[in-house]
Amino acid sequence: MAVLWSSIQSVLVVVIIMALGYILRVKGWFADSFGKNISKFIKNIALPASIFVSVLQRLTRGTLVSFSSYLIWGFLAVIIGYVIAFILVKVLKVQPGRRGIMINAIVNANTIFIGLPLNIALFGNDSLTYFLVYYIVNTVSTWAFGVFLISNDDPTKVDNNGEKKKINWKQVIPMPLVGFVVALVFLLLNIPILKITFLAQSMTYVGSLVTPLSLIYIGIVLADAGLKSIKFDRDTIVALCGRFILSPIIMIAIVYFTVRHGVDLAPLLQKTLIVQSATPMLAVLPILAAEAHGDVKFATNIVTTSTVLFIIVVPILMTIIQYI
Repeated sequence: MAVLWSSIQSVLVVVIIMALGYILRVKGWFADSFGKNISKFIKNIALPASIFVSVLQRLTRGTLVSFSSYLIWGFLAVIIGYVIAFILVKVLKVQPGRRGIMINAIVNANTIFIGLPLNIALFGNDSLTYFLVYYIVNTVSTWAFGVFLISNDDPTKVDNNGEKKKINWKQVIPMPLVGFVVALVFLLLNIPILKITFLAQSMTYVGSLVTPLSLIYIGIVLADAGLKSIKFDRDTIVALCGRFILSPIIMIAIVYFTVRHGVDLAPLLQKTLIVQSATPMLAVLPILAAEAHGDVKFATNIVTTSTVLFIIVVPILMTIIQYI
């Protein structure tokens, strides 16, 4: 019961911060340009800093090599997820501006703000090493491929003459991915940049702004659209089913067949991968959608609903885990 309450509290924190953004926008504390300004700041400065610090704090060259073989199972699940999500988008004829968002919603998860505290609540600090496996997979998937799908789904990418606009390399190669790659370089070369206290603290403080500002941004978008904009249309239901049903089923199947064929996967690794595969959608989805002129209301809707519904998903996850 204590674990369940801890998990629910993690979700409630998210909801409260989104509500703060909503209330302050309604009361006129935020100017019309504020949402766009913080989205640009998050994507180009705060997120790269957060990823850079996280990689260097949570990984070492030793751990990177030791569990690198585990990454294959996470990446296999992600690849299968992308394939199925692509098929769903094509079959359902999802409109431009939503396609990339829906695929990301199905495949990529909110690992840090919800996934990490949930994992610690369920399995303790011993699971952190295995959590990093999914964290790396999710980070690479999101910033090396997922964000490209959203930017490539930009409804404005065709000009008035019907010709495709030139590629915006700032969108194709986003700063968060640059932050991740640079962090790996520092890690592999064993450059102790985080030992320089003022640099480490500066990047940590800036990086810690990502989640609260992203959630406040969602609240602002909700306020501008109105609470009536929250709805369960076809695309929203498909995205939610993909995140909470399809994604964990894929991971469970991979774990089952892997163990069945004699591959030794630690029980704690199995449980961590399954739990993380069913966490809510990325809090930055609405920001990425806004950058690519996508359907921000849709992105906000699925992030909000998935976060709230996760309170129901938690006890179901706990029940499933007991049989693994």
